[in-house]
Amino acid sequence: MRDQDPELLRRLLRAKDRMDAASREDWPVQRLARVSRVSEAHFARSFKQAFGVPPHRYLLTRRIERAMALLRDTDRPITEIAFDTGWESLGTFGRTFRDVTGESPGAIRARAQAAAHELGPVPACFVSAARRPDLTIAVSEKRRREATDINESEQKEVP
Repeated sequence: MRDQDPELLRRLLRAKDRMDAASREDWPVQRLARVSRVSEAHFARSFKQAFGVPPHRYLLTRRIERAMALLRDTDRPITEIAFDTGWESLGTFGRTFRDVTGESPGAIRARAQAAAHELGPVPACFVSAARRPDLTIAVSEKRRREATDINESEQKEVP
């Protein structure tokens, strides 16, 4: 990225920002090149050099990220989420989603719902305190009292 012309980087960022803002739309290289005002070949080569991934893969990543957020944060049907994030078919969405994340959209949603019922991040000191045995007195005092109770009960039994 350092080796590229700052003006070219601004143009590439303009195209990247457009993809971010409207990731559900089709963004063929021709359209992105027009936004950046460079040739298609130059755009594709420069985008990959600048951002480390080809434009198509970048867009795919953005769509998957958006779909994951909607699966996690809403109760909208998976089909609706697929179409709202730019997929033309549920099958393609599900297959691509699984290829990228390693899990199906339904599995991601189920895990997110299960996690929602768990406690949020709790400081370690609170967790330790909650798991601590209920000791209201010192162990030595507890042992002394138990010993005293045993001695007193033995004395009562002896007539």
